[in-house]
Amino acid sequence: MNHSQQGTYVGCFINNETEHALSGTILYDFRKMTSALCQDTCSESGFRYAGLEYGAECHCGNRVCAQRARGEDCNLDCRGEKGSPCGGVGRMSVYRVEDRLPGQRRCEGNQTNHTSPYDLDYYWVYSTPVLDATCKERRFLPQKSSTLVALSSFPGAGNTWLRHLIELATGFYTGSYYFDGSLYNKGFKGEKDYWQSGRVICVKTHESGQREIEMFDSAILLMRNPYRSLMAEFNRKCAGHLGYASDVHWRSKEWAEFVDSYSSWWVSHALAWLRFAHRLLVVHFENVQKDLVPQLKTISAFLNTSISEERLLCTESNRDGHFKRSGSRSLTFDPFTPEMRARIDEYIRTVDKVLRDRNLSGLPQEYMPR
Repeated sequence: MNHSQQGTYVGCFINNETEHALSGTILYDFRKMTSALCQDTCSESGFRYAGLEYGAECHCGNRVCAQRARGEDCNLDCRGEKGSPCGGVGRMSVYRVEDRLPGQRRCEGNQTNHTSPYDLDYYWVYSTPVLDATCKERRFLPQKSSTLVALSSFPGAGNTWLRHLIELATGFYTGSYYFDGSLYNKGFKGEKDYWQSGRVICVKTHESGQREIEMFDSAILLMRNPYRSLMAEFNRKCAGHLGYASDVHWRSKEWAEFVDSYSSWWVSHALAWLRFAHRLLVVHFENVQKDLVPQLKTISAFLNTSISEERLLCTESNRDGHFKRSGSRSLTFDPFTPEMRARIDEYIRTVDKVLRDRNLSGLPQEYMPR
């Protein structure tokens, strides 16, 4: 097999559930994966290494974290390029990406005409659009945790987005009580792990039954304005994670029935976790949007993990990820009838009172009925 791509072929490495060779971004292309495509993808994302496995999977990372395997174990051709190694079963062909991005280049050799910035009247600082890979490497917990932490939310509250932020900030995968193949394909490797494995830093759940809540040792309860949550979840049901429902959907009987059942679920979900959780941190979606770094520090302290300033800065620069609906679609009418609003406003008051009765901060002022 030849190794004639732009990068340097490093070798064949073990890659399995217990030993991950590269722990950054993953790309799947089961029809036309090539070594060049994988290397370009990793280079453009700011990674130093590109790895190929099973003939169709591309992995990126900044360091190789597994043991070297026999060269002949990487015996699968790339699906889109005969004669080029794309790993094997549990084996990864790893390349060092040679072409550095502008944000990764450094001055070489001895430099002349040094000027201190303090000798200048002013100077410009430029920020390049190159994505920072400092926080993109993630892994499973090095030792299985005996503490099970829930990341609980009502659907549409931004659970996936907060998982993305927690993974970037801590460097550890999050898991899920469910399995969403589309999220796994976007890099949430913990999605496939059994939710009680103890290998992830927290576990996504929308459950609200007492038995399900008490299976967790502690929980982060992510809350969002119910009006926003209901609309986000209805958009997802009608048009997927990143799409928008049409005007026809918003005016339909389906929307009215959705509000009737889901608004009562919003209040019952919050009250159940406030009542039955053994140890609880309440986080508001809107506060994470406004004060990302302080909120992540609070969350990491609750998770009993430390995060570096470098990872926090990297998380800030990659905060949206691929989990934000593009653009904005403003409705020309209010989809909530007066009857719907009266019912939802009462639910808001109920949750706010229970929070305050437990000596917690009440709901953000923007939730409150006017």
